[in-house]
Amino acid sequence: MEQKIIDHWINGSFKSSSSDRFGDVFNPATGEVISKLPMGNKKDLEEAVIAAEGAYASWSKTSITKRAQVMFKYKELLESHREELTELITLEHGKVLIDAAGSLQRGIEVVDFACGIPHLLKGEYSEQVGTGVDCYSIRQPIGICSGVTPFNFPAMVPMWMFPIAIVCGNSFILKPSEKDPSCSMKLAELMQQAGLPDGVLNVVHGDKEIVDAILEHPSIKTFSFVGSTPVAQYVHSKASDNGKRVQALGGAKNHAIVLADADIEQTANSIIGAAYGSAGERCMAISVVVAIDSVADSLKDKLLDKAKELKIGPGQNSENDMGPLITAEHKAKVMDYIQQGQDSGADLLLDGRQHPVTSQDKGFFLGPTLFDHVKSDMSIYLDEIFGPVLVMLRVKDFSEAMELANQHQFGNGVALFTSKGSAAREFVNSVQVGMVGINVAIPVPLSFYSFGGWKDSIYGASNIYGMDGVRFYTRTKTVTTRWPDIDEDQDINLAMPTVD
Repeated sequence: MEQKIIDHWINGSFKSSSSDRFGDVFNPATGEVISKLPMGNKKDLEEAVIAAEGAYASWSKTSITKRAQVMFKYKELLESHREELTELITLEHGKVLIDAAGSLQRGIEVVDFACGIPHLLKGEYSEQVGTGVDCYSIRQPIGICSGVTPFNFPAMVPMWMFPIAIVCGNSFILKPSEKDPSCSMKLAELMQQAGLPDGVLNVVHGDKEIVDAILEHPSIKTFSFVGSTPVAQYVHSKASDNGKRVQALGGAKNHAIVLADADIEQTANSIIGAAYGSAGERCMAISVVVAIDSVADSLKDKLLDKAKELKIGPGQNSENDMGPLITAEHKAKVMDYIQQGQDSGADLLLDGRQHPVTSQDKGFFLGPTLFDHVKSDMSIYLDEIFGPVLVMLRVKDFSEAMELANQHQFGNGVALFTSKGSAAREFVNSVQVGMVGINVAIPVPLSFYSFGGWKDSIYGASNIYGMDGVRFYTRTKTVTTRWPDIDEDQDINLAMPTVD
């Protein structure tokens, strides 16, 4: 049976690729290939750039009110197509429907924020900064913007980028993950239905070849990325060398620090959800538990019991808690990390490789894994595994726990579980991590704040969405004006102007 081909979306319609290379898109719950995807090339990108340039010329001059009205309509369409979008996410990514629906909602919240951007585009005005001189600033769009997004959030992360860029007056070229592209295609179609002019939003598919073409193209002014740290380092360097503004978010190893005064039952529930939700394929997943010695045993027992109870299977089944991993290759990589942890001497309490679902013929399933007595020099602690693997370290006190989080190369997210306000306040002030939760396991900021970590979890000066997004997708222009009377005398003065 011939496989469906998912074409590019350029200038408001589906466009076949000029490339003769194609990749497979799987249903990870069955292991079956469900469609083919073109691995685009420079020619495909050039067609998208031409469309984006033409659209930008008029869209950038469209009134702010009209741009916001399109986004209001888009939000309405997203809400009316929730079920279809959620099913597309689950089909190609594998996460359970309720999780897919939650991630979609977080994307819609950014669209909601984008609807209010006209208020944030207001400039500043100062009258009489000098005699008869006024000064004001304005924000203007920057041009063609681009985004390369990861497989784990095929709706949410694209909507972290293009809605803000578009309301600010830019055009946008999106390169979604080649592993689950269909949701992004539907997002683009709905934008057209909302009244967005053709060419303002374009979607191209591919791998490193087309990403490099985006990084090198002189007409593309910004580059936004979410993915692994090695790739974030690469794209930040290459995009910067080519004169682009860059947002590049990388990897994570998010710690949950549990103090002796924490509510252990509530804490264990929070950690289980944050560690194994979406099969651990979240950049904000909790993958490390750091427990004070006095509560470590009781916490370990609760985590182990709750992890054993998780139901694993196809995401379409509402009874399941956890779906498959994205590909067979990624499953093998995660299993290799489990072996590394076992070989290094960590205490393997629950081995996901031994779960019955792991060895079944269909799908890329892997059961939950839990390690205890992990050391800070082990690969399972140092590396981002991006799977259903939770590791536990034991420390003597709060200071030692804080030091672990601060010394780790990643600084994306962290959570502290405690009932003591003074400890929480000290933690917020001193921890070297960009997103902090107090008794909140997944502290993803709401849309009117900004998302971004510290250290090797981010490259570039800008976080994503929120006011940081508005600043990233606009340029500030400052204007100084003077309107002298036509018959007013003015002598030539070669000195630097000063306030008078």
